[in-house]
Amino acid sequence: MIPQTHPLASYLAQREAIDGAIRRCLESGRYILGPEVEAFEREFAAAVGASWAVGVANGTDAIELALRALDIGPGDHVITPSHTASATGAAILRAGAIPLFADIEPGRYTLDPAALERVLTTGAGAKAKAIIVVHLYGLVADMVRIMELANHHGIPVIEDCAQAHGARGPDRPAGSCGRLACYSFYPTKNLGAIGDGGAVTGADRKLDERIRELREYGWRERYISDSAGCNSRLDELQAAILRAKLPALEAGNTRRREIAAIYDEQLAATGLTLPARYPGTLHVYHQYVVECVDRESLRSTLREAEIGTLVHYPRALHQQAAFQAAGHVTLPHTEAAIQRILSLPIYPELTDKEAHRVAGSIRDWCDTARPA
Repeated sequence: MIPQTHPLASYLAQREAIDGAIRRCLESGRYILGPEVEAFEREFAAAVGASWAVGVANGTDAIELALRALDIGPGDHVITPSHTASATGAAILRAGAIPLFADIEPGRYTLDPAALERVLTTGAGAKAKAIIVVHLYGLVADMVRIMELANHHGIPVIEDCAQAHGARGPDRPAGSCGRLACYSFYPTKNLGAIGDGGAVTGADRKLDERIRELREYGWRERYISDSAGCNSRLDELQAAILRAKLPALEAGNTRRREIAAIYDEQLAATGLTLPARYPGTLHVYHQYVVECVDRESLRSTLREAEIGTLVHYPRALHQQAAFQAAGHVTLPHTEAAIQRILSLPIYPELTDKEAHRVAGSIRDWCDTARPA
């Protein structure tokens, strides 16, 4: 069986370093906000080109805390793409805000600047308090055009980098354009913990202090809450594991690109829509997503061949009951994409032989499905 993603393989590949980190943490006697978290925050900030990082409990909390740090709360509107994980929308709701959904660029799957401009000049969008950009599947959105619009309208940008650890745009790393950037360390991410974890990064030291205050009960002084914070702390054990895995992030991203290159070459003549490439960008292929008109037939064939696939995501946020507060909206590019997208197996431990097997099974299906 070739799974679509394989966090166990990640552990086994780095077992010695991870086991050593766990043992070091357990033997230290410090389990909450100790030296492992402090060291990981420094090391992760350096790795992604940020001035600082604050470890939190998960990626959803990271987005909520980023919104709250920017004083965005009940009744405020936040613009974001609808084609994203539920976590993005859930964080907006948990902050008390209202999501406004914008369409994606076809093939890029990230926030379309033209669609963003339409939302910013229409109805509630004209009073929006923030924009959340999602760097989906490991590809950075068109931040040059998005930041031009955001700056023109005086609206802060938060970058959801949960799927973009180590990705780059034409001249800047993912997470370095907006006021704040948010990361998830869910086990399947390019940098994954063995459990939940997240981080907020940025350059503004006042926001650094504010996030630290909010993540732990609003404390500035221990046991004294100066504001309504919460309990969202990256624990020492996960921080130690992430420190052990962080040095392998770049090599892992390089391996993902090598696998993507095999798929690109082997699937070029299949008629499937393959991931787009953009000059100057560094894709980290958290997912390798193709588009197929007869997706369910292809999935069934691959399942019979013991090849795992997933659909990221089968229903857009604006089509889900939880996110209807802003009213009905039609997003044609998003709605078309979710009918065809399919995520193929990709993780650094996938072998060339396995990648060729995946591609060969897809080619065989295409030959059978293609009209004579």
